[in-house]
Amino acid sequence: MTEQAEQKTTVLVVDDDRLLRRQLHWGLLERHRVLEAETRADAVDLLQRERVDVVICDLHLPPDLDGIEEGLAVVEAARGERPAVPVVVITGSDNKQAALEAVRRGAYGFFEKPFDEEEVSHIVAQAARVRRLEAEVLKLRSELKLFRGFGRFVGSSGALERTLEQARAVADTSATVLITGENGTGKEVLARAIHEESARRDRPFVAVSCAALPESLIESELFGHVRGAFTDAKSDRMGRFQLADGGTLFLDEVGELQPSVQVKLLRVLQERVIERVGSNHPVKVDIRLIAASNRDLEREVSEGRFREDLFYRLNVVPLHMPALRERRDDVPLLAAHFAAKAAEKHDRPLPELEPALVEALQDYDWPGNVREIENLVERLVVLTKGGQLGLEFLPEKMLRSTPHAARAEGAGDETTLEGATHALRRRMVIAALQAEGGNRVAASRRLGISRSYLHRLISELSITGV
Repeated sequence: MTEQAEQKTTVLVVDDDRLLRRQLHWGLLERHRVLEAETRADAVDLLQRERVDVVICDLHLPPDLDGIEEGLAVVEAARGERPAVPVVVITGSDNKQAALEAVRRGAYGFFEKPFDEEEVSHIVAQAARVRRLEAEVLKLRSELKLFRGFGRFVGSSGALERTLEQARAVADTSATVLITGENGTGKEVLARAIHEESARRDRPFVAVSCAALPESLIESELFGHVRGAFTDAKSDRMGRFQLADGGTLFLDEVGELQPSVQVKLLRVLQERVIERVGSNHPVKVDIRLIAASNRDLEREVSEGRFREDLFYRLNVVPLHMPALRERRDDVPLLAAHFAAKAAEKHDRPLPELEPALVEALQDYDWPGNVREIENLVERLVVLTKGGQLGLEFLPEKMLRSTPHAARAEGAGDETTLEGATHALRRRMVIAALQAEGGNRVAASRRLGISRSYLHRLISELSITGV
């Protein structure tokens, strides 16, 4: 089968009339790949063996040995074998009722004999378009599933897998979870994943940053208020607990809560009721609570800044998100993932990561964790022209932390492996530049490296005057 034929819509024509099959075949052949079947059995065989996009079937096929009307049987067989494939039926002008019955059983549409070839081609094109759209929707749904729940996480390091294994175990329960970890490690991403893998997945996920809420408003934001509770309370308002009813409430940076709010939160966890600010009327709430903190809450308890009883209420299932420096093996995967994401966002070609860049990324400590590497890789994609990401736009602080910098410092001693390697690289770069008359594009091609990497090497190896 040729590549051109493979790209065409495949139409299966089912009819016992050879002349009619031939007429449809030649009428459709210019724009479509056409298969033919004389009976239902032949049609089912082709549906099982071939990629079929549209079926055209004559309703007036002769009945089989059991007296079953073959035309309608083909419709049902096609829907059974390939539910997404549209079926267009052919009927006589005196029997529209049969065509309507076929549509009721799942046919896409019908046309009457004698037919106009342009009309048939138009109906087939419409049916094929519906087929393509349905296939795209299924593909998007499939891709969306991959990036839901624990499919959101990129990496396979032991530190990450241990956390995800525990999270999977707790996801489908109602247990309270406390997630700890540095800023940027993905604590909220983990909380969302737990929610999406739980029985509450179709109910709200409400996230609250306790550090971002003013102290004067935090009780109102969490628990709601009634009209007149304070000066600006001009109407009743539901708090985040009620908004999350039936679902999951995520309290980020819970260690920032003031003692008065900690007391109220403890009561909610104990009794599953809230009271709006300005009201004495208790309201029941059904929420699964996930809290997170970048602080050591046990130390906060020992130093009197966090209630001990609340800590134990929150710390039913503790999960720790590892820092990126604890999962260096995941850095290349994350960098490639974020590069592809940034390329799609900014309409750039899918980039490749030069080995020197990957090495530099793995040697860096990432104080901002996953959030920092995502922002950096997006910057590299935006600034770099061409399909390769190198060291050209890497921040100096990262270059200083790489082995390249260390090698440059002790490069003079050729009795060491590092020094000898440095000297060899320097001689090779100088030789390539001299051979190409100082043309850096040609020299990079001769060396088998990118132009941006050559520029970086010239700087690192202190090469001048070539």
